[in-house]
Amino acid sequence: MDVQSHINYQRIAEAIQYLRENFKSQPNLNEVAAKVHLSPSHFQRLFTEWAGTSPKKFLQYISVEYAKKILQEQQASLVDTAIATGLSSTSRLHDLFVNIEGMTPAEYKNGGAQLVINYSFAETPFGKVIVASTHKGVCYMAFEEDEKKSFERLKSKFPNATYQKQTDVLQQNALSVFHSDWSKLHEVKLHLRGTGFQLKVWESLLKIPMGTLATYGTIAQQIGNPHASRAVGTAVGSNPVAFLIPCHRVIRSSGVLGNYMWGATRKAAIIGWEQSKTNEPQHEAI
Repeated sequence: MDVQSHINYQRIAEAIQYLRENFKSQPNLNEVAAKVHLSPSHFQRLFTEWAGTSPKKFLQYISVEYAKKILQEQQASLVDTAIATGLSSTSRLHDLFVNIEGMTPAEYKNGGAQLVINYSFAETPFGKVIVASTHKGVCYMAFEEDEKKSFERLKSKFPNATYQKQTDVLQQNALSVFHSDWSKLHEVKLHLRGTGFQLKVWESLLKIPMGTLATYGTIAQQIGNPHASRAVGTAVGSNPVAFLIPCHRVIRSSGVLGNYMWGATRKAAIIGWEQSKTNEPQHEAI
């Protein structure tokens, strides 16, 4: 690391520490930039380059994590939570949660208390999956051999929901894609919860044709934010529905397959399987 890079690192580290210690006062860009002796515009560029997100977004992440802790551990009211987090009103707390968590503070606090979730386990060409659905659609799918562990992970997503171990039509339609029954893809319904940015990324993933691949940069361009490759990677990595939302079709611009929540070997196997299926000769019915 050269001298200038070291200085820049020290400044960003100082800014991050300042934000962590003073988030309750919700410091603005000018305040934090002055703390590290940089102009606001220069600080904005430098912070985004080093931290992978803007100072404002970083402050929002810190604030919402603190608010989540208060809501869950102390069962605080929305008013008390807003005040304790340094926000001027519950409407600001609401906007913060919707922007970062993709749900309202009340929805986070009740942990999906109004949801009834059916779940089941199934074997696929790539190992066992757990698939879960609400009355609206599939809300979760993950590769996991250990049924107990996979159910615990599901419950952590919706801690206060009511669970029923049973298979329904929504799950059956979703699982049919593993048996090359692509004719039922239009019947697969999803019930997704995420931030606006995450939903944009997941929607873009759904448009990648089977048997083809896309890069993080391509996805960033498609959602109208060409400089957000790193943020796209984070959204791809938080995909709650394995295979149906095909995050396995996204690779690095270098051609390297990259990481996969359910294992790089499984990702390579799925890509190869999909390509073999799309290259199979088509036979006309007689």
